[in-house]
This record gives sequence, structure tokens and C-alpha cells, in this order.
Amino acid sequence: MKKPNNFSQQLITKKKKIYPVNAELRQYLAENRREIALPVTYSDLRHFNGSIPIRDKKGNDTLWEAALYSQNELSHIHEGLKQIYSILKSGGDSSVHTHLSVERIDYCTFGNSNPFRIKIVNDFNDNYDYFYIKQADSSRIYGLELEHILSPARINYFVDDRTLVEEHIAGIPGDQFMRSYLQNPEFNKVRIAKEFVKFNERCFVRLLGDMRSYNYVFDITPDFEEVQFRIRPIDFDQQSYEGRKNLYLPQFFKENVELVELTLELLTPETIRQYQKEERTLIARRNISSHFRLNQLITVMDRDTISPPEKVQQLAKELATHYKNDLFLQCQSMGQLVKTSLVVLTKEFA
Repeated sequence: MKKPNNFSQQLITKKKKIYPVNAELRQYLAENRREIALPVTYSDLRHFNGSIPIRDKKGNDTLWEAALYSQNELSHIHEGLKQIYSILKSGGDSSVHTHLSVERIDYCTFGNSNPFRIKIVNDFNDNYDYFYIKQADSSRIYGLELEHILSPARINYFVDDRTLVEEHIAGIPGDQFMRSYLQNPEFNKVRIAKEFVKFNERCFVRLLGDMRSYNYVFDITPDFEEVQFRIRPIDFDQQSYEGRKNLYLPQFFKENVELVELTLELLTPETIRQYQKEERTLIARRNISSHFRLNQLITVMDRDTISPPEKVQQLAKELATHYKNDLFLQCQSMGQLVKTSLVVLTKEFA
């Protein structure tokens, strides 16, 4: 791992095309119980009459707006959203959402997907939770599936035609963590650096791009001696889309410079290589243990178009140079590049 000399070269595409879900991917989703009829769609939520900007505790604009709906639509939308929440959390048992209410429907004006964030409140104890409704984009779905199969975490989501529903991934956003928690004297910074190395490796192996600090969260878990850290991506829009290799490595984004500097300060090159190898071993084991489902997904991804041909060709060349392996030069799709990355990884531990 190294600190980049010129962050400006790492600028990412600002607006990515929405790639529709094709028949093969839809069949995969149905076979793996990800396809389900939903009572409210993304299109339904777009019919709001107005909005109010949402600001944080310091009065800063959050880029989210509270959507306002007409009274004759509100009851149907709220009931449908509670049903969706019960599908996410309890398999669709409607009896458990009778004591729930929708406090707010937020609309994001920033980014590719323009998602809706739903705040659900338990009327008995005021406990609340969130989930998201987005446009169904095939590259984002591939990202969710690869995260579910290859990462330490599991992802809960469903698709209905052009609508994607995702559960909320709890944690402290990376930019907020660096501002408010990185200097916490109770935190072992070596553990933070170790997790950043592992996160960097996970993203690169499965080609998940654009992991700037606001696109991932820190999941903090108290242990019997010290706090454990897990970095989890929360934005999967840039799964296997960009052509530049470095855009799949979080270390090359200026938004992550504090974590890069911390890692280089606290970890030796030998220790970094150790943690990289540890993470690659874990990914290889998950690859082997979930081989059937992963192979099914990659086969669909291989035949799908989720990036322009020139980006595929550029990434193939850069990965071939990085790994010193010409197998990447034979790849004609992003799916083939992910497959080859995993093949190379698995052979390391065969």
C-alpha cells in the first residue's frame, strides 16, 4: 500500500448509466429468492408533490429531502412501505407491522440512483430503522450479490421489475468516522489500519469501485478486551464499471488519505502483506464454499453489459500488468474480469 502522489488522476465518472435487469439476471434472482412482488415501487414514490431539505444537527445540508405526498396517496404508500419492511425483516408476516409507522420518506438528490430512504418507527418503544428503495440497476445488483457471497457480511435485498429494496447497513460513515472517531484514545489504531488494508483488498479482488469515505461505514463491535472494526460498503453503483484499476482500490481516493497515512505510519510493509494475504485467503475460501452460486452469478454477469467496451479493455490491460498475467487480456466483459480475478486468487491457495 502506498500514498498516491496525485489524487486528481483518480476522478471517477460522475454519472453512470442505469443498466436494466436482463432476463438471465432476473431468473437468477428468482431462483435465489431475491425476486418478489412489492406493494410499492420506486415509480410510486416519485409522485411526491414537494419536499423539505433535511439538515444535520449543525445545520448543514445532508443532500436528502423529506418527500411530501397528497393525503389520498399517503395511506396506501405508508401501508405498502410497512409491508415491505415486514418482507425484509420477517418474511412478509403482516402481523408484525401493525405497531409500526412510517415517520419519514427521504429522497436523495445526489448520486446515480436518487434513492428513497424510509424511516420506520416502532410505536411501542420509539425504536426506529431504515431501508432504501432504489432503481433496479444490474451492476448494483451484481455488487450486492458479490458482497453477500464473498464478504464477511450478508446483504438483505429484493427486486421487483425496476424497483430495488435494500436493508439499511448500520455503521458510522467513513468521513464522519475520520472526523469524530479516528483520534478516540480508546480505539486501537492498529486495528483500524488492519481493517482498512483488508477492506482495500476485498474491494480490489471483486472489483468494487468508488469506495470514497462516504460510500462505506465503520461497524464497531466491543470485544472483551478491545473494540473490533469492520468496514462495509454501502454503495454498489460502481461494481465493475470503471476502466482504471486504481478506482477499485480505496487507498487511491483523496477522501481516504487519513486512513492511508495511518496505515503507512503504523504498519510495516511485511505486516501489510500479511493482512492482504489473510484477506485473500478468506475470500478464496468463501469462493470455494459458495462455488455453485458464485459460478451461477458470474455466468450471468459474463454475458451482461454493465460497462462500455473501452472501459473493459482498459481494465483488462491494467489488471494484466498488475498481476503479470495475460489471462486478463482475453476477457471481453466485466464478468469475465471478475471471474479471472477470482481464478487467479483461488490458484494462489490451491
